[in-house]
Amino acid sequence: MKFKLTVLGSGTSSGVPVIACDCAVCKSTNPKNNRLRTSCLIEIDKHNILIDTGPDLRLQALKFNIRHVDAVLYTHMHADHFLGIDELRIFNAIQKSKISIYGKENHIIILTNMFRYIFNPTINYPSLTPKLEPNVIDGYFEVDGIPVQMFECEHGHAGSTANYRLGNVAWIPDTNGVPDDSLQYLKGLDYLFIDGLRFKKHPTHFSLEEAIAAAQKIGAKQTYLIHLAHDYDHDVVNATLPQGIALAYDGLQIESTLS
Repeated sequence: MKFKLTVLGSGTSSGVPVIACDCAVCKSTNPKNNRLRTSCLIEIDKHNILIDTGPDLRLQALKFNIRHVDAVLYTHMHADHFLGIDELRIFNAIQKSKISIYGKENHIIILTNMFRYIFNPTINYPSLTPKLEPNVIDGYFEVDGIPVQMFECEHGHAGSTANYRLGNVAWIPDTNGVPDDSLQYLKGLDYLFIDGLRFKKHPTHFSLEEAIAAAQKIGAKQTYLIHLAHDYDHDVVNATLPQGIALAYDGLQIESTLS
């Protein structure tokens, strides 16, 4: 079964351009230097699956003409990955159905506690709020029969993230280390999307050098770096990267199969 992955956003938590920044990348007219917060859309068998709902979800849905959402896979509870959750209410209203969300137990607990008006409403009257069905996952699971493998990666002092493999594609947006236990889920990849925040070392993200080393160890046919800061002038840096490794950009699309 074929599926398509669209990079809805390739940027770090501040997005690019950064507010009030006058650097060359933030002032660039190259559209590949405009980066919304990191997220992606997977289209498979008439299903639309989001990985994360960042604060740019409304803009991403309009820009990429997302008409429905069937499920959301959450990686972790940092603002740039979940604060767009309220935008899901429009899809509920259009679809007239709940949206299934998936995450590690501690992530679902944080979501349900933080957004009580969604998950534990105290006032019973019709309102345009998200209608979501939480699902705790650990390892392999299915989304309406679509097989997904969750695996954990390190995120420095922030703990660990949930990351996802569908078919021969893996999505790892926030990490500074891929544990040996998770490498077993990264064999034989056609496409790897992995954190490559900036040039300098960071306590919770891969630097460019670390991302390249991790990508070469994993050995996907093609690796795209995501969660990119304004350090990167897309065309300039892309030309320097090893074969099989490139910077992602908003709107990048790949196609793969589940088997």
